[in-house]
Amino acid sequence: MNMKITKIDRKWLEEHGACSEGKEWFLAQNILSPVEGVRNLLAKDKVDWANWLVVRLMSHTQQVRYAVYAAKQVLKLYEVKYPTDKRPRQAIAAALGFVDNPTEHNRIAAHGAANAAYAAANAAAYATYAAANAAYDAVNAAANVAYAADAANAAMKRKIVLYGLKLLKEGGR
Repeated sequence: MNMKITKIDRKWLEEHGACSEGKEWFLAQNILSPVEGVRNLLAKDKVDWANWLVVRLMSHTQQVRYAVYAAKQVLKLYEVKYPTDKRPRQAIAAALGFVDNPTEHNRIAAHGAANAAYAAANAAAYATYAAANAAYDAVNAAANVAYAADAANAAMKRKIVLYGLKLLKEGGR
């Protein structure tokens, strides 16, 4: 899929799996272009919906670059907690290697690295979730920390979606 579409209507939204609430909201906006739609969603703090739309407007190459950008935004956080685990960094390098030189060898390398990084991230996420729950139970102030983390998370999501818009404007690269 690429941003060559000029109109997002009910049929397009249904074909791309939009939720019913999203379809109704989007159609009520009378949005003329996909980029305008993403901007409108961001203006209304519907960052998750904006991300949904951006990804569906992108080519495969743009999607990989978008995923790499998002991964890079949180890589340092992961590496602080797991300084010896290089799998996420290797997955990012392999994904870029495939995008820049889409050979079968690079595709297989990127797939293997992505699977290893996914396993590492899953283990880290579960460990972090368990630690966060324990901290929340132990210390009432953890609710404030969670709120602050949520706000930082929203800002990061917005930054990532804005990068996605930039990719869309640049075209197929």
